[in-house]
Amino acid sequence: MKKVYIAFIVILLTAFYFISNARETSIYKNPHVLEKIQDGDIIFQTSESRQCEAVRIATNSKFSHCGIIYEIKGEKYVYEAVQPVKITPLKEWISHGKGNNYLVKRLKNANTLLKPDILEKMKSYGSQFKNKDYDLYFEWSDDKIYCSELVWKIYKNGANIELCKLESLKNFNLNNPKVKAILVERYGNKIPLEEQVVAPSQLVDSPILETVIDTY
Repeated sequence: MKKVYIAFIVILLTAFYFISNARETSIYKNPHVLEKIQDGDIIFQTSESRQCEAVRIATNSKFSHCGIIYEIKGEKYVYEAVQPVKITPLKEWISHGKGNNYLVKRLKNANTLLKPDILEKMKSYGSQFKNKDYDLYFEWSDDKIYCSELVWKIYKNGANIELCKLESLKNFNLNNPKVKAILVERYGNKIPLEEQVVAPSQLVDSPILETVIDTY
C-alpha cells in the first residue's frame, strides 16, 4: 500500500511539473520572444469572461482585450483598462489570457513616428485615466474607459495618430442571444445604437499596424 501511495505522489508531481512547464512554454514560446516587444506596442488577448465572450461574438473576432506596452526602467508593462485602469507586468498580463496566447501589433515606421518625446506625451496623456473605473457601458467619454478606447485615445491625443475609424454600436453583430443578454442587462430597452465605439478587433485590423508576435 505504501508503494502505491508513493507511486501516486510521484505521478502527481510529474504531472504538475509538465503542466507548469507547458504553461511557461506557452507564455514565452521561445526564450527571447518577449524581447521583440517595445514601448508603444499594442498587445491583444482572448479573455474568457461572459462579457468578453459577447465582445468576441459582436465583433466577429477572437480578441476581446488589449492594452498598450509601457517600458519603465527597463521592464515591460501593459497599461490596461480593467477595474480599475492600471499598469500590469507584461508576463502577468499574458498569463491572464486564454492559453497564455497573445498578439502584438506595432505602428508601421514606429521608430520614426514614436520618438522618445512622443512616447512620453502618450504616457503623460494616458496618466489621467489611471485608477479610473472600467466603462461597462462603452460610452465615448473620459469619465470611465474601456480597453480599446484607452489605447485609441492614447495614440490619438498623445501622438496625433488615429489607429482606426470609430464605429456606431449598431454596426456590430448584436443579434446573437449572448450579446443581446449583455445589452439588455446593461441598458434595458434603451440601447445606445448610435454610440461611437472602438473594439479590439478594429485595432487588430488597422492598416497602419503590423504584426510583431502572434502566438495563436
